[in-house]
Amino acid sequence: MHIAVIIYDRCQFKKCNYECRNYCPPVRMGIDTVVITEKGYPRIIEELCEGCGICAHKCPFEAVKIIGLPEEIKEELVHQYGENGFRLYRLPAIQKDKVIGLLGPNGVGKTTTVNILSGTIIPNLGNYEGRVTWDDVVRHFSSTTLGDYFSRIRDGEMKTALKPQYVDKIPRVFKGKVKDLLSKADEKGELDEIASLLEIEKTLERDVDKLSGGELQSVAIGATLLKNADVYFFDEPSSYLDIAQRLKMAKIIKDLSKESIVFVVEHDLAILDFLADVIHILYGSEGAYGIVSQVRATRNAINSYLEGYLREENIRFREWKIEFTEHPPKKRIDLPTLVKWPYIEKSYGDFSLEVHPGEIKIGEVIGVVGPNATGKTTFVKILAGVLKPDKGKVEEEVKVSYKPQYIKPEFDGTVEELLMLTLKERMNSGFFKAEVMHPLNIRHILHKEVKELSGGEMQRLAIALCLGLEADLYLLDEPSAYLDSNQRMIAAKAIRRVMENTGKSALVVDHDVYFIDIISDNIMVFEGKPSVHGIGRGPYDMREGMNLFLKNVGITFRRDKDSRRPRINTPGSYTDREQKRLGEYYYI
Repeated sequence: MHIAVIIYDRCQFKKCNYECRNYCPPVRMGIDTVVITEKGYPRIIEELCEGCGICAHKCPFEAVKIIGLPEEIKEELVHQYGENGFRLYRLPAIQKDKVIGLLGPNGVGKTTTVNILSGTIIPNLGNYEGRVTWDDVVRHFSSTTLGDYFSRIRDGEMKTALKPQYVDKIPRVFKGKVKDLLSKADEKGELDEIASLLEIEKTLERDVDKLSGGELQSVAIGATLLKNADVYFFDEPSSYLDIAQRLKMAKIIKDLSKESIVFVVEHDLAILDFLADVIHILYGSEGAYGIVSQVRATRNAINSYLEGYLREENIRFREWKIEFTEHPPKKRIDLPTLVKWPYIEKSYGDFSLEVHPGEIKIGEVIGVVGPNATGKTTFVKILAGVLKPDKGKVEEEVKVSYKPQYIKPEFDGTVEELLMLTLKERMNSGFFKAEVMHPLNIRHILHKEVKELSGGEMQRLAIALCLGLEADLYLLDEPSAYLDSNQRMIAAKAIRRVMENTGKSALVVDHDVYFIDIISDNIMVFEGKPSVHGIGRGPYDMREGMNLFLKNVGITFRRDKDSRRPRINTPGSYTDREQKRLGEYYYI
């Protein structure tokens, strides 16, 4: 079988000659396989489509996809958004006493899956024109555990709670203090206990719109935990959290799974590996279709995902592998100095920061790690010239390009208009197109309004804008937020290639350990008491820096014997104790 999908976000019928219709062989023979609707959009009649794919190749905006799928998958269609819309095949298995992970790239149906299982939308089983009821859904799944599950959803016997993906949007829908928000969500009468567990007691009297991203994430997790539900869904719960907070969050969710059904969507593979008991991989084509794989043990699932191949189902869903090399940390090369700073102090409110002397060399990428609220972003802003230190001064004046942690889409217009306005001549650079625009898949969002971009799309655009500006030093604050696992690796490699090929330098703040390891030549480590006092040290070479950082956090990593990816050791295990004794927390 084949499906015909039109991604309407990309379709720019006013700027094309309807190539999808004019080049269609059946249309040329007088068969109305492609028709034009009253609104001007094309519509493909699948029953008449030969599946040749000429329309997909001719569409100048890559808005059409003709995809061949196994015939047997036809009976497993769960939901379809319109005649030429996105389709989801299969659903995850319901398992109690386990954390069920959902792993896959953006745009293949993870959010649709969560919305269906949470009862937010009724799956139409492919009947997008008719009215499908919960009774129809229960009958369809009657011979499976999902039948009983949806029966309880229908009868109101199954209550669900969902932690939303984009926590930075919470201040738009709620105005007031954190305590008021959590009190409204508190159905268990455990507000004080949950606030203590998540260490957010000090934020209770603060206004929601004054919280940082990490604080918003913790509050969102807290609000979800306070719901008296049978099934909990956590959509990207690690975004903006530092690694210590991610581990704390993971332990809380694992404890919750002992008494409730728990689903987690997560792109930080180290945390997902630590958190999930079993995983369903979602694969397909972005915006076109998604298929939920069979359930797998966590290690097997992540390794299959990295390989891009499901052996049991004999499905290759990605042409390239995500590879980890067991590389020894690099020695710091004696290159010319780009920027140097002495001992720096900066205070505002109740927070004070001290940064020990250091320097960034020409052509190197410095990773920055450490707990939230210890001054990493403040230091970045000092280097960027946005803030002035109280003591000490950055010696060299360098031209910087700065991607902030929080991206606010304030531009009225399309992505292409913003890029042309901001980057101008760089848009015609073959290097920029090949090394930045193409890997970050910017071409597919060029004609979208900036204010309508998703979190991942906005992040990719912000990285492209930062790398596209002419500068000596590129400062990127949390570039992995909202990117899926594939996109994180691609973004890391794109940043590295730009620095290597242009001889420029970059300073990258992030909490994803895999991302930092791939992107960094050397590393700065921040520590201290969050929101009170921060200390920045380095840059160190990777071994010394990682050991210092992970020793502060109290965790160690080992290498998977097959994929060589780093895995978090169970605290207190033999391997964990032995590595701590040797002082080797990451590179072994």
